[in-house]
Amino acid sequence: MFQDKVLTHDWLAAAYSDDLSYKPLQVMILDERVVLFRTKSGVHAFKDLCIHRGAALSGGKVAGECIVCPYHGWEYNTDGMCVKIPQQPPERVIPPKARTVKYACVEKYGIIWVKLAGDPEEDELPQYEESGDPEFKTVCADPFVLHAAAPRVVENFLDVSHLAFVHDGSLGDSNYPLIPNYRVHWQGNRYVSDEIPVYADADGTGNYGTLYYTFEILRPTTARLKKVNRENGQIFSMLFTVVPNHERKSTVLALVSRNYDLDQSDEYYKDFQNEIILQDASVVENQRPEELPLDLQAELHLPADRVSIAYRQWLGKLGVTFGSDGTAARSKAI
Repeated sequence: MFQDKVLTHDWLAAAYSDDLSYKPLQVMILDERVVLFRTKSGVHAFKDLCIHRGAALSGGKVAGECIVCPYHGWEYNTDGMCVKIPQQPPERVIPPKARTVKYACVEKYGIIWVKLAGDPEEDELPQYEESGDPEFKTVCADPFVLHAAAPRVVENFLDVSHLAFVHDGSLGDSNYPLIPNYRVHWQGNRYVSDEIPVYADADGTGNYGTLYYTFEILRPTTARLKKVNRENGQIFSMLFTVVPNHERKSTVLALVSRNYDLDQSDEYYKDFQNEIILQDASVVENQRPEELPLDLQAELHLPADRVSIAYRQWLGKLGVTFGSDGTAARSKAI
């Protein structure tokens, strides 16, 4: 496991709930092989390793409330304890060492979240109210793999200036690149930007106008945005979270919500989100250095970058090292 004390103690997205049936699923989180599985009592996450001969439990099956190793049939209950070894008589005591590592695991918003270390009650999951709001239609975008560090991917999502160029003709318009002055504020347990007026298209429908963007930095790997059209009251929101698979490989999961056009097919919004992140990939996968620089002296920053600046400063303050250069941001905010 990559030893990032901050991220290992944080709630990290692992997979969409719909991608986990009653067949075990392997995911990589912080270079750690994790198995997710579902029983009648809920979802569970273990270190994907049988203590006997190192086989991947994800290659096995679920039997009742147990996951069964594919190599020798050892069965582990939902607490991670081995409760059956077929090669020995049932009356023989199973060694206490015969267990796997259990991780905290919950489902919320149609996403499975995992915490690799620490008290599961210590930190709350990121909040996304639109998911349960009957006035909004929420869809899960297709998972998208980026060969880039998680902090680079999150910062790109928080970067309002790139919309006019990377997404020219789909979200932004390169004829209108100006970003008015705005501020970023610490509210409760997250960073929230002022509303930022941007000449843009909300969702690829071709209806350009001034939209008001608000960005929120919820956790090191999770953020959200809200786009408001003040003329008609239409709101487009997104929860954006990154599964940090490896230091330079990430999987993006995103919930896309709207309070309008509710009869439009989910596939339209999934396809549009795929188009947008594919455009982002061409840039993000080629950024150098691959790790996000946390020292603000390492790159040039402008007032339009205030959300990104706040993100880098927060990662430095928290002590995040995975996917970053690990150097605290030393310069003053712009």
